[in-house]
Amino acid sequence: MTTAYRELGKSTARKDGPEKVTGGAEYTVDVTLPEMLWGRALRSPYPHARIVSIDTSQAEALTGVHAVLTGDHPLVKGVRIGRRLYDVPVLAQGTALFIGDKVAAVAAETKDLADAALELIEVEYEELPVVADVRSARADDAPVLHPDLNSYEGLPAQVEGRHLNLFAHQVWDKGDVEAGFAEADVIIEADYSLSKGHQAYLESHNCVVKAEPDGRAEIWASNKAPFNMRAQMSQAYGISADSMKVNPTYIGGDFGGKGSSMDVPLAYALSMAAGGRPVKIVMDYVEELQAANPRHGGEVRIRAGVARDGTLVAWHAEAFWNSGAYGGFKPVPTANLVGAQHLAGGPYRIPHVRIDSWQVYTNSVPGGHYRAPGEPQSIFAAESHMDSLARAIDMDPLDFRLTNMIGEGEETPTGHHFVDLRARETLEAAVAEAGYDRPRPQHVGRGMAMADHGAPGGETHATVTVLDSGDVTVETPLFEQGAGQYTILAQVVSEEIGVPFERIRVVPRDTDSVSFDSGIGGSHTTRLITVAGHEAGSLARQRLQQLAAELLGWNEESIATRDGQLVNENSGESIEIADLVARAGTPVVARGHVQDTSPSPMTSFGAQIAEVRVDPDTGQVTLEKFTTAHDVGTIINPVGHQGQLEGGVVQAIGFTLMEALEVDESGRVTNPSLAEFKIPTVSDLPELRTVLVEAPSGSGPYSIKSAGESSNTPTAAAIANAIEDAIGVRIRDLPITAEAVYRALRERG
Repeated sequence: MTTAYRELGKSTARKDGPEKVTGGAEYTVDVTLPEMLWGRALRSPYPHARIVSIDTSQAEALTGVHAVLTGDHPLVKGVRIGRRLYDVPVLAQGTALFIGDKVAAVAAETKDLADAALELIEVEYEELPVVADVRSARADDAPVLHPDLNSYEGLPAQVEGRHLNLFAHQVWDKGDVEAGFAEADVIIEADYSLSKGHQAYLESHNCVVKAEPDGRAEIWASNKAPFNMRAQMSQAYGISADSMKVNPTYIGGDFGGKGSSMDVPLAYALSMAAGGRPVKIVMDYVEELQAANPRHGGEVRIRAGVARDGTLVAWHAEAFWNSGAYGGFKPVPTANLVGAQHLAGGPYRIPHVRIDSWQVYTNSVPGGHYRAPGEPQSIFAAESHMDSLARAIDMDPLDFRLTNMIGEGEETPTGHHFVDLRARETLEAAVAEAGYDRPRPQHVGRGMAMADHGAPGGETHATVTVLDSGDVTVETPLFEQGAGQYTILAQVVSEEIGVPFERIRVVPRDTDSVSFDSGIGGSHTTRLITVAGHEAGSLARQRLQQLAAELLGWNEESIATRDGQLVNENSGESIEIADLVARAGTPVVARGHVQDTSPSPMTSFGAQIAEVRVDPDTGQVTLEKFTTAHDVGTIINPVGHQGQLEGGVVQAIGFTLMEALEVDESGRVTNPSLAEFKIPTVSDLPELRTVLVEAPSGSGPYSIKSAGESSNTPTAAAIANAIEDAIGVRIRDLPITAEAVYRALRERG
């Protein structure tokens, strides 16, 4: 990068660091209010059952219990919640659809008392046929899980002419796929199986809600999009969104999973039923793994055709995503996974493409968003298939990718056009750093994969106030969820005003105090806050310069700001910003706002190369070295940026080699604790190498590119491709365990 910045580009310590390491940071679980009650939910032990009767009399008679609700209570009867599709009942409406579905709830003076009250609720169930996977759920004779589907608010389109369990369908296509296959010399078709997996954030979902008799409410929640949550509550309960105030707290990890309302609607109903006493609900980790909103599993079939010279000519992918019992945890209007468009692979030239993405109801834990939702699963299948195509025509996977890689001005497989493409440079940088062409010892393999991720649009704002102390406050509607947004915002404001970073204080505001913000997610936050922070900071600087001109008689155009001072570059005179504001008698206030709903015209490419060693006697896969290359714009905070890249890789290693919510044929999660749901530790990590391909292009005033979701998407395919390179066996199911590799080796003989 050629632009010289004073503050940007520094690995500045995080703004939220001191509070967090000293215990001063307030999370929702820390919120305690006078007369607060504990809410707990009774969950179904059956994957699919009609609720014949519920007797709550003993629970209601228990001293210290202030509210008991079932699905028939007027406060929740017929009330459904969702991020776009409103299909999630606050409490089950006559039928439980998965193990963990909420069928009743209580509010009591202590958590233990609430749990004791749940034990006193008697429920009679009539078990119903179970469909726990996408194949059984879409069979002609499969039970319909949502017979009233076509009446749901937010349904993308009426479902007609197909099974109601296939509740959403999205298509990306161009050209004529069948004509393309007619041109192909070689056609490869294969199936891929994908597991569900939990985000494994440190903080489980929790909330505190205090409702008023007129329906107004005050909310604290581990939720990264408070204005969207208000809108969802408004839609579900028929009350004004402005009547709900959401207060800021820190969020203890997100990775895509903290965008849903989760238990907020239930806590609201319990608070109303308890006469307005505040209610706290904290999910334990068994509940998280059994009933939160994990990554979607599913099945993918890809059929692709290639000419003998290595040219891709046709590609058809069909995915059936296991949405679980509900679809309301997805925030897009299509009720689908936007990442499914990556089922056509990375930045390749394919003239004929069709992608069919189906969402399927099953009797299992509902799926939600997990870091680049749909992309890691889709790219695993697509980039694995790229290697299979290359091997089918005896072409090196690297040469095959380079042969088909798009250049500037060309469109992606799904018809997008991006500016300043750096795909080729990124792949070549990864190849060089990894030593891809070095000789491979026996049972050692190298595999590659590519992906891209661009930042979507959104809306946010920032208000800067320069005080007579020389300090600067930056008010923001964002709730910090661990990615360092407050630090980035402070660095930008420091850069623009010329005040030291240490003098900047970031202050999150409740929803009553600020205007709309679209929330955190999709790797768009840095794109948005750098624009808002730049606008607010530069406007504040201009107003300081105007003040200096008015009060000191300086030429406004000769005034610079740096190190907390205004400097007259003509005369050499200077004044502390604090002294100038004190002389003015009022703080300097400036506001920046950005509203850009269009996705960034630039995307960030990632290329990864895995090096593995496979033990042919046990199937054990050891990841020895992993190289990740990314094209980047201006990096605001290098250590934060590197943390995003390495953190994404580590999460994806877990997704590839060990993580899976194991759901049996009955829909039961059989590993519902972090002792059984395995995630990577330091001992599982290889040597990690990162290569940054710097480019002058990017989004906003500083030319930035997204980083939060570009490093976890190609990883699984790179590892799977390396395993085949090492032992000649293709694994198409995730996770790739030692047992799976051992079994594949024995089946090959």
